[in-house]
Amino acid sequence: MNSTMEKPYVVGIDIGGTNTVFGIVDARGTIIASDSIKTAGYPTAEEYADEVCRHLLPLIVANGGVDKIRGIGIGAPNGNYYTGTIEFAPNLPWKGVIPLAAMFEERLDIPTALTNDANAAAIGEMTYGAARGMKDFIMITLGTGVGSGIVINGQMVYGHDGFAGELGHVIARREGRVCGCGRKGCLETYCSATGVARTARELLAARTEPSSLRDIPAESITSKDVYDAAVKGDKLAQEIFEFTGNILGEALADAIAFSSPEAIVLFGGLAKSGDYIMNPIKKAIEDNVLNIYKGKTKLLVSELRDSDAAVLGASALAWELKDLKE
Repeated sequence: MNSTMEKPYVVGIDIGGTNTVFGIVDARGTIIASDSIKTAGYPTAEEYADEVCRHLLPLIVANGGVDKIRGIGIGAPNGNYYTGTIEFAPNLPWKGVIPLAAMFEERLDIPTALTNDANAAAIGEMTYGAARGMKDFIMITLGTGVGSGIVINGQMVYGHDGFAGELGHVIARREGRVCGCGRKGCLETYCSATGVARTARELLAARTEPSSLRDIPAESITSKDVYDAAVKGDKLAQEIFEFTGNILGEALADAIAFSSPEAIVLFGGLAKSGDYIMNPIKKAIEDNVLNIYKGKTKLLVSELRDSDAAVLGASALAWELKDLKE
C-alpha cells in the first residue's frame, strides 16, 4: 500500500501580512476544509502558532485525524526553504529569524516545510495549475509587491542561501522610484498593484486631460480603480496599463534570457486585467527579447482561483515531505 493511500491529505498554510489562511487538501487539489485567523495581534510567534493549531486541529480531527496527514506546507514572506525559518519579514509582526516549521512540527508531530509565498505559488501552479507537466517556467506574482518563483529542470531555484529568485527586485529603471527595500527603480515599484496606483498618481499630476480617475482622491486610488476606468474606455487609465505592461514585458524579456522558460505564468489581481495589460506585456517581450527566444515562451495567466491559490501552493510543498517517523 503506498503512503498516499494511508495519508491522503496535506495541509497548506498561507501567511499574509493581514490574514493567515489554512486548509486540508487532497491529491487532486481540492480544499476539503479551511479556516483563517488574523496574522497580527499575537505578541510572540509561539502564541501565533498556538492559535493556528487551535483552529487547524479540529479540521484535521474531523477529516480522519493526524494519521491521515502526510505533511504541512507553509508559504510566508521571507520564508527560507532550507531552514524552515522566516527571516526578517518586513510585513510580519515578529522580528528577526522565526523557526516556524519547527514550531508546527513540535505542536502537531507532522513533518512541515516552509518556503516563500511566490515559490509556493509556483509549486502550486506546477502541481495543480497552468504549469502542470512543465520543467522550466517562471511564476510572477503581481500583488502588493512583485514576487517570483523560478523552476528549472523541474526544480525550484533556491540558490545557496534559500532566497534565490527575487525578480521583483531586479532594477527596471536605474535611479528610478524608491523601493521599500531601500534601493531605486525595482520592478516592484512599477508593476505591483501598488506601483500601478503610483503611476496613476504621477500621470494624473503630470497631465491635464480628463479622466474619471480624477474623481477619486489621489492617495486612495487602487489598481482596481484603474482597471474599472480602463474598461469604461478611459484613455488615461488604458495608458497606465500600457506603461506598466511595457516595463514588465521588458523585464520578462531579460528573465527569458536567463532561463529560457517554456512559460511565464502571471498571478494576482493585475494578471486578471486582460488585454489591457497582456497586450503591452506581449509587445514589450516581442520587441525586447533576444532573437533566438522569439515566440518560444508562452505567457499564461494562473489557473488557480485567487482565494485558493496560496493554500494550494503551500500544500503542494507537503507532498514531497518524508514522514518524521520513518
